[in-house]
Amino acid sequence: MNTLVVRIAEGLGNQMFMYAHSFALSKKINYKLLIDNKSSFFKKKDIKTYLLHNFNISAEIADESLLFNNNIKNLKRKILINIDKFKSKKKFLIEDKDLNKFTKFYQYNTDTFLNNVHVEGHFECEKYFVHYKNDLKKEFSIKKSQNLKNNLFFNNILQNNENIVSICIRQNRFSERLGNYNNPGSLAASEKFTKDTIDYVYRAIKDISNKINKPKFYVWSDSFKGLKEYFPENKFIFVDNKDNKTINDFFLLTKCKNFIVGPTSFHWWGAWLSDYQKKICYFPKNINPSKNKNFWPESWTAI
Repeated sequence: MNTLVVRIAEGLGNQMFMYAHSFALSKKINYKLLIDNKSSFFKKKDIKTYLLHNFNISAEIADESLLFNNNIKNLKRKILINIDKFKSKKKFLIEDKDLNKFTKFYQYNTDTFLNNVHVEGHFECEKYFVHYKNDLKKEFSIKKSQNLKNNLFFNNILQNNENIVSICIRQNRFSERLGNYNNPGSLAASEKFTKDTIDYVYRAIKDISNKINKPKFYVWSDSFKGLKEYFPENKFIFVDNKDNKTINDFFLLTKCKNFIVGPTSFHWWGAWLSDYQKKICYFPKNINPSKNKNFWPESWTAI
């Protein structure tokens, strides 16, 4: 059977975009989807790890022979990618980018694929996979989710679901992919990113308070340091999970019904996977955390 191998990289939200795009593509062209869960993480300096094993995903892990998970294999990969540019039949699908390394949703020609194709790129746009949303909800259901329901925030979220508004503040944004700020990766850029995020959140709070009766604001963050200055505890509840934080945070996010979506792919997915049909989703019109110009869903409200 023809195979499509997706190279998974970076943090959880990015990994989900990579998987979702390739999952949808594999269904469209009837290729077997395999996961390369090692090639982007073999270097010791990379502190990120493969996280999709926490979900009930159906794709299998690719055989070692299909991976580029050491320096020699990675050099071979680079050579093959360059050769591939001159071939009519393609071994690689690499996300297309402009001269400034920005991308957008685009249609590529699947008729040029060889029987075995490697996919690389973020593909951070729902248009690639929105028609498979119900399937992806199953794919991204969390294993052993019953254990996560013991979390002290879980019952509170369910009991007050109509009124709860999820807020996500990503601090210390040291990403070379953040294109909207000068010198991304610097402390100044991270501080500006946090400030702009907080300003956006307050604009959204003002608007959503006119739509929801007595909203309860729950705040998620990778670091709560300094946030109480902007979000006092008498008005905001900090979802400070200590145990298995990434997965616990994500599980709780998907149970919410209203979202002031932070400029982060992690919160994007929490909002996108929420089952509530009448959910409110805001996004910042002045911040795009992605290199993809079509990152924000058109059905969400810019503010």
